[in-house]
Amino acid sequence: MTATATPISPQTLGEQDFQTLAALNKAAGDPLRLEILRLLRTESMGVLELTAVFDSKQSGMSHHLKVLARTGLVTTRREGNSIFYRRALPPAEDSLGDYIRALFQAIDVMPLSQAVQTRLDDIRAQRGEQSRVFFARHFHEFRRHQEMIAEHELYARSVLDMLGSIQLPAHDTALELGPGEGYFLPALSQQFRRVMAVDNSADMLDQARTTATSASLGNVEFILGETSDLLTAYPHTVDCLIANMVLHHIPKPETIFQHAAAILKPGGCLIISELSAHDQHWVRESCGDLWLGFREEELTEWAQTAGLTTGESQYLGLRNGFQIQVRCFRRPQSNIVFNK
Repeated sequence: MTATATPISPQTLGEQDFQTLAALNKAAGDPLRLEILRLLRTESMGVLELTAVFDSKQSGMSHHLKVLARTGLVTTRREGNSIFYRRALPPAEDSLGDYIRALFQAIDVMPLSQAVQTRLDDIRAQRGEQSRVFFARHFHEFRRHQEMIAEHELYARSVLDMLGSIQLPAHDTALELGPGEGYFLPALSQQFRRVMAVDNSADMLDQARTTATSASLGNVEFILGETSDLLTAYPHTVDCLIANMVLHHIPKPETIFQHAAAILKPGGCLIISELSAHDQHWVRESCGDLWLGFREEELTEWAQTAGLTTGESQYLGLRNGFQIQVRCFRRPQSNIVFNK
């Protein structure tokens, strides 16, 4: 999908804007910084991870990130004791924002080198292994760990209410990603002809299967794997995809939106319940969280990049200081073009 940026002219720029434009040009005048911006389009990474991906010195990487942050081309976010970097959203509709959007569009058509892509895949694999190791060790305590943050019933009710209020193509197929111990499966089983429960942990999937057996659910299929494993087998066949409190356990959470866009039927919905951004770093060790929640804008941006439209939203404030966002994203009825 191609967008045309509005040309910048002296009439639309003030003196301060010219200084900002000069700083932006200087920041973008280094090939490595352009590669960093290209990578951070769909990644959120710490300085040590970026150092490893680009095979560079930490001091040099820190300098490049400081330059990019100072000009507003990247944003920072604290995750416990670590700082993660992500490409910033361009400013609202103004000339400098148009300039930055045009810069990003030019960067995004350039592929990552094979060496960088390989090292990036290694980082993602390390994150995924961290999550898998935690659940392999603590799967029998999953409910207790989860309820240290929020009880299942608190967000499950909001998800069910949202599910009942939206128009779906049909009630043929629902997919729950990361069903945990399976407590949401009975509700899905009642509303859909077929339910798929997908998890990359065999132990957790066994827990969900036990719950389904106890409730005599005969229309639930259990699939060991990732959503990426379903792209070829189930293209555009799912009416609703549910992800309850799982994004913060996924190495690259934005891929869920891309996979949802490929799996959902036209008009189908992705419903996510997820923690809002917080600073409670203890959840990393105690609950196996990879991410400390997400900003509303992050989920919206990931959805838009995947070609999904933003629908209903609810926000649940908890007494322990956490907030849960329940969000609905829809695959448009017409054909969509995915941003690569």
